[in-house]
Amino acid sequence: MPIVNRVADLQPDIQAWRRDIHENPELLYDVHRTAAFVADRLREFGCDEVATGLGRTGVVGVIKGKQPGKGEIKVIGLRADMDALPIEEATNVPHASKTPGLMHACGHDGHTAMLLGAARYLAETRNFAGDAVVIFQPAEEGGAGAAAMIQDGLMDRFGIEQVYGMHNGPGIPVGSFAIRTGPVMAATDSIDIKIEGLGGHAARPNKCIDSVLVGSQLITALQSIVSRTIDPLDSAVISICEFHAGNARNVIPQTAELRGTVRTLTPEVRETVEKRVREVCEGVARMTGAKIDLIYERGYPVTKNHAEQTEFATRVAKEVAGAQNVHEMPPLMGAEDFAYMLEARPGAFIFCGNGDSAGLHHPAYDFNDEAIVYGTSYWIKLVENKLAAS
Repeated sequence: MPIVNRVADLQPDIQAWRRDIHENPELLYDVHRTAAFVADRLREFGCDEVATGLGRTGVVGVIKGKQPGKGEIKVIGLRADMDALPIEEATNVPHASKTPGLMHACGHDGHTAMLLGAARYLAETRNFAGDAVVIFQPAEEGGAGAAAMIQDGLMDRFGIEQVYGMHNGPGIPVGSFAIRTGPVMAATDSIDIKIEGLGGHAARPNKCIDSVLVGSQLITALQSIVSRTIDPLDSAVISICEFHAGNARNVIPQTAELRGTVRTLTPEVRETVEKRVREVCEGVARMTGAKIDLIYERGYPVTKNHAEQTEFATRVAKEVAGAQNVHEMPPLMGAEDFAYMLEARPGAFIFCGNGDSAGLHHPAYDFNDEAIVYGTSYWIKLVENKLAAS
């Protein structure tokens, strides 16, 4: 495979960085050790500028090419995420998390290490015209770190014209990539519902408004939204994943709480689902006599790849892995805050094969170090092709 030869030489270093980060996971914006590690490496590599503290703990490195002239695009951004998850690790690998209750269960350690490897190579060779901006963001796992960095001026401060992201993909063979134009990952919204009924003795339900029964009716009604309101050719998910009520077998509880998530792929479906969730809560409240309070919060938007940049990213991936190893994928109903960057600038998000590993967010997951040479080579070729000398 035409991976970059120098990357094969750098693989042991990149792997060591990855495993060091894996051993020391940090959550959301509290990625101080990881951010310092990244900034120190970027300075060692000789980046022309290293900025810290964007989006609270984000790090940005600027590498200027030395080729004469500049093409139509002069500055591109490459993004990796740094945060881990509140999961107890169950891998039993030598580099397992040293922090109880925290682990890199989504491969952000690998993402960070591969982009560091690309930064080292690009700073050594500078075989391009323009600026490569490497972006290391905190708080992808629910904290909207991408939005925080943008609000701190990421795109304008560094003159970023296009932006690219990458995620590992369990189940995709190592040495393969997957990508698609348009929606590639879903918008995610949260549902928090508080039900207040009328508690009482379990033997006298006729004197009560049973919050457990109300919650059960509510869950059943919410599930009908996707099956009976949304076009079968569209996609939506409503999952109620928490139901809290009562603490005694002979007491009908006064209150209950439900919590869940909504995933959609288009703004139109997103609007419809929110409208119907509100209507269902109002209807069940009227039917049962319970008081139902709904908090419906919009989360990450749809991660939507731009057509021109997706075509370009696909060509680069084929150059690295071979045309037979780059596949068009269906959209995923998971969410990704790189969506904010794709709203701010044109770009594309691609998946790099992680092989037959445990799934993302699973306690037995580990990033596959064999993927390092492919992901790092992709970043390098992306820069050298997009910022080719005119």
